[in-house]
Amino acid sequence: MRWQAHQIITELLAESDPASQWTRTRLRALLEAHPDNPEHVLLEHLTATTELANAENGAIPVVVGQSRAAAVPEPVPFTRRSRNRIEAILADKMLMTAFQPIRRLPAGNVIGVEALTRFVSDDGASADHWFTEAESVGLGTDLELAALHGALSAAQAVPDPMFIALNLTPATCADPRIPGLLEHSQLAMDRIVIDLNGPVPLDQYPSLTPAIAPLRRRGLRIAVNGAEVGFTSMDQVLELHPDIIKLDRSFIAGIEDSPGQRLRAAAMGELARHVGAVIGAQGVETPEELQAVTELGMAAAQGYLLGRPSVHPLDWNAWIRSESETAASGPAS
Repeated sequence: MRWQAHQIITELLAESDPASQWTRTRLRALLEAHPDNPEHVLLEHLTATTELANAENGAIPVVVGQSRAAAVPEPVPFTRRSRNRIEAILADKMLMTAFQPIRRLPAGNVIGVEALTRFVSDDGASADHWFTEAESVGLGTDLELAALHGALSAAQAVPDPMFIALNLTPATCADPRIPGLLEHSQLAMDRIVIDLNGPVPLDQYPSLTPAIAPLRRRGLRIAVNGAEVGFTSMDQVLELHPDIIKLDRSFIAGIEDSPGQRLRAAAMGELARHVGAVIGAQGVETPEELQAVTELGMAAAQGYLLGRPSVHPLDWNAWIRSESETAASGPAS
């Protein structure tokens, strides 16, 4: 995290927009006061920026200990407060990328990583909360693109030949800016997997399919979630012909003792073979679950048992260095 925090601070201080001169001056002062703690600097900078944005938009802080007889300021509407928070994140690039290893089955060697966004904030909100909040105020695509840019930048430190799985909603995947971002990332296209996050509405297939077709011809791969409600997941598979079908925790939890879970997973395996895709397991947390998904012929797996998300490049390199040891001892060791 320290490496990425330092990188974000460097990018902010390198900007030349006169409108943000004051914030750069404040950020530089914070860095001088805490030169060995860039994470703290970023957090302080975000808090101050958000408070300033709220003040400029009419938010008046309540003074602690104020008399009950004093006038209570009118609360800021939630949508305005949310928009201020998201705009502060976007303006100050307060995003980091963690990578979680994905291991080949049954060998256990690391073949790729999934990029997971982490937010430098003082409220402990999850990444899902931030993306949902951004979507609610019309900034969902902007936040996704910022997270994608950060992930592509961090991915330069992920060793070859690991692939990088990037989470995008179908609407953002069809955005005309996506091809340019991917092409200028300096990653080989066959190292990139777009993991579609959420179902694809029927009216989006005509725009999504042609948008990604040129990139797929150059090696980009598409992954979909096999656990969407009803026939949505099957529709996605038959329409998109993905390269990877991911089975999440709802498929994997207790699969070693549940004939129903095994049957569902086996059915998705048949569907995958029909379209030429492979099956990957997410959320593998126990050796018994790992053994079960291996016996079912799944091609890859990830989860806390196999490696937790990390923001540290030293961990990313350690995954590739430990491949021979992992393959020799087995993925569950």
